[in-house]
Amino acid sequence: MPTRPNRPRRLAAAMLSTLAFGIVQAQVPGLAPVPATGAAPPTLDLESLPRPSMPPGERGPVVPAQVERWRKEAEALEHGQGAERDAVRAAQLYCRAARYGDAEAQYSLAWMLTNSRGIERDEAQAAHLFAAAAEQGHTQAANMSARLGTPLGAPPPCLRPPEQEPPAVAAAPRMAPASPAASWRPAPPPPPANAPPAIVRFVELVAPEFQLEPHLVLAVIAAESNFDPLALSPKSAQGLMQLIPDTARRFHVKNALDPTQNIRGGMAYLRWLLAFFEGNLPLVLAAYNAGERAVERYRGIPPYAETRHYVFKILAGLNGQRTHPFDATVTAPSGVLPLIRAPLTPEPRTRIAADPAAPVRWQSPLGGEPGRRQSGGLSSADERLAAGGQRAPQGQRPGASVGAPVQGLITSR
Repeated sequence: MPTRPNRPRRLAAAMLSTLAFGIVQAQVPGLAPVPATGAAPPTLDLESLPRPSMPPGERGPVVPAQVERWRKEAEALEHGQGAERDAVRAAQLYCRAARYGDAEAQYSLAWMLTNSRGIERDEAQAAHLFAAAAEQGHTQAANMSARLGTPLGAPPPCLRPPEQEPPAVAAAPRMAPASPAASWRPAPPPPPANAPPAIVRFVELVAPEFQLEPHLVLAVIAAESNFDPLALSPKSAQGLMQLIPDTARRFHVKNALDPTQNIRGGMAYLRWLLAFFEGNLPLVLAAYNAGERAVERYRGIPPYAETRHYVFKILAGLNGQRTHPFDATVTAPSGVLPLIRAPLTPEPRTRIAADPAAPVRWQSPLGGEPGRRQSGGLSSADERLAAGGQRAPQGQRPGASVGAPVQGLITSR
């Protein structure tokens, strides 16, 4: 005969749990108490949250030193400054730096492609490169991008993720891993050292409501605002999770400076992005920073230095975690995911004719289809536009030195 549960013991255990939770709330300032009935959700009190001292802002995009060296070496090779001119090698180095988000390298390579500076003229690829640099705030690139118009087709190889980066991962588990192997996950990191206890406790209580792991939410808050509830960016992103006005409206946040609403709105956006990119954390984080349409357009992490730095800084703090369970009922997945996961084709070899004026069939060092080399550069209107209103010498970027055309047959790789 089965034994009946001991009801007094269960009541005593419930009372102890309630008492313990009350003690925790008393020790965590800023976290509003939850009524005994559980009718009201937990909230954060803005007045009691600390205002951390923000570090000085970055001066322009964050570019690693190695990427900057590639760009400077490319500049020397393009203009023959301290080295023999080698337009193809310069284009390859610009391409390398452009993949890591160097806006100046993207602009310089686009200029070479538009002016046939030792490489085949290709305004289609140049339009993509000018647009990528313009999206990072490069003024002259913005002028050229407006002139060339909206880029068409897939982004060129020089704006795709570097080869040494891990490929796009398969879809993450849909909230219920099917096997122990699939359920393995890196150990979650502890909360950031400067995270206020009230925010940590609030996130731990509310994140499960959005099917989110608390350490991911805390990592995003740390990167976005450094836990400053009144943070305001130059692009009008507000609060702990830096919601721009459009995102706040999209997820029904009426006051983005209210910490409770802000975190809930940011969590709702993260949950949506996880479903849209099927739990792929690098894509989710890139979209949170640059927007999901930018991730789709570039078929991966956009070639912005700031976004690349943002993604890899957060991933480094997540102990190698690259996937997160997602709720497939939130939204349909992105139609670009199959293209993102598809392996890239190897880049072709490069060939340049001995006579720069002779039309030849060759393959671009930057990928894409072979085409006919075209002589000539930009029109006078294009040159004045690129120079910010002043005429630049034919085929020369503003501030660049004039060099001789590439001579001889050059084969790369």
